[in-house]
Amino acid sequence: MNNAIFVIKPFKWHGMWVFDDQRVGLEKEPFVAGADTMIDTAIGMKGIANADDGFLMVFSAHPFPDADFELEWLRPDGGGNVYQGRFEVEGQIQEMEGWLCPALNLYYQQAPKKLYVQVREAK
Repeated sequence: MNNAIFVIKPFKWHGMWVFDDQRVGLEKEPFVAGADTMIDTAIGMKGIANADDGFLMVFSAHPFPDADFELEWLRPDGGGNVYQGRFEVEGQIQEMEGWLCPALNLYYQQAPKKLYVQVREAK
C-alpha cells in the first residue's frame, strides 16, 4: 500500500476490539496483548461516545496534524511488534505497551519506528 495515512473503524465484538478492512482482506482482526488497553485509554481520554459500536482510528508512520498520540517501536515479538505509548490520564503520564500483530505488515513493509494515531467519533 502506498497510502501515507490509513483509517480503520475498530468496534467491539464479543467483548474484544476488532476491525475489518476489506482492502487488505481482514475481517474481525483483534487487538490483543495491551493494544486493546491502549484503545480503551485513548477513547476514554477523548470521551468518544458509543465507541463500542465503532470509532475512527487514523494512523500513519509520519506525523500529521491533530494526531492524539504516538507509539514508539520497541521490539519484534511473536511475528508482530511491540509498541509503547504515553498517555495522559487524570494529569498523570502512563506508559503502556501493546502488541500489534503481523497484520501491520499489510500496511507497512517494515514495522515503522513510530506510529502516529488519532481516534475520533465515527459520524
